Amino acid sequence: MTDTLLRFRDTFPILARRTYLVSHSLGAMPKTVPAQLARYAELWDEWGVQAWAKEWWTTPLTVGDIVAPLLGAAPHEVAMAPTVTLAQAAILSAMDFRSGRDTVVMTALDFPSVRYAIESLAPKLGARVVVVPSADGITLDQEALHAAIDERTALVAVSHVAFRSAHILDAQRLTAHAHAMGAVVSFDAYHSVGVIPVDVHAIGADFLTGGVLKWCCGGPGGCFLYASPSASERFAPALTGWQAHARPFGFEDTMTYAGGIQRWLGGTPVVPALYANREGPRILVEAGMTNIRAKSMRQTARLIALADARGYTVRAPRDPETRGGTVAVDVPHAAEVAQALLAREVVIDFRPGAGIRIAPHFYTTDDEVERVIGEIDDILATGAWQRFAGSRPTVT
Repeated sequence: MTDTLLRFRDTFPILARRTYLVSHSLGAMPKTVPAQLARYAELWDEWGVQAWAKEWWTTPLTVGDIVAPLLGAAPHEVAMAPTVTLAQAAILSAMDFRSGRDTVVMTALDFPSVRYAIESLAPKLGARVVVVPSADGITLDQEALHAAIDERTALVAVSHVAFRSAHILDAQRLTAHAHAMGAVVSFDAYHSVGVIPVDVHAIGADFLTGGVLKWCCGGPGGCFLYASPSASERFAPALTGWQAHARPFGFEDTMTYAGGIQRWLGGTPVVPALYANREGPRILVEAGMTNIRAKSMRQTARLIALADARGYTVRAPRDPETRGGTVAVDVPHAAEVAQALLAREVVIDFRPGAGIRIAPHFYTTDDEVERVIGEIDDILATGAWQRFAGSRPTVT
């Protein structure tokens, strides 16, 4: 079978040098990124402060429009933010917990950074946080999550795909239940957008955040916030900045929020990152999310089969419909084995409680999927992992 997605390999120079299986952490850089960064520098050099009026001021929204098709969002429904943590905190700050709805529901599988922010801020805003546990650390009992959402719930802030195990929530069913209970839903889709098809309108999401750092191959500093038109009519964030003002250059003493997605902007944007951020999403739109998902399901299934054949522990959902793009394989001395893989130019990462996380993407060859498991075999058989005993991981 011809893998038509491999036509994009030459677009990512690192793939000629390394077996790159860590796109769940940092996607490979498109070769067109340096030209975009050069344009940023040229605008600064040529126009100085006037570069703001030429292009810079609107970049959080223009780049949001580039990302929007990957979410199934319409133009002018997505804005860029520096981090998902700040975007989720802004959403939290828009809630009024004085109306009898004083609860935020999260899960034990959510990314720690977002939990840190919400669990720290919520009590100061008069809210409590309910965290739904995971019995196995891999999957979440969705019925238990639904049961936690009641008449006291104001906000459900959960991961669409779990970062450790790649378990996919049924987002549409969750949103329907939460809305029936009168709650607002905010998804952290950092581990779904770019590797599985996402449609915010079909889901019915009020908010969805994520970033282009990982599967979208857009690099650091570029996260996105989708707000449904109705959510933007109902809510405005207390955590805000001058770009969200209806008349930012009026420098008025009081806040008057802009309409639509602009009200979710913050302070002065991180412009250089936004020039780099746009290239990866454009490529993914061209490749097609349906194609990317089909290949991901096939290659992650092969990883699981290879691991099973050796008796390695797999910490990922077995059902392909509930499995995202990552397979965590746990082996003896996994932290050291991960370091040995990196030394052999096989780029993966390690997470305590999960093991070695392996993430084939649309540019990955089938031979590379076979190679990573073969290298693990060799590292364990030869004791090559011992060289790294006591060392600290070098990939985050």
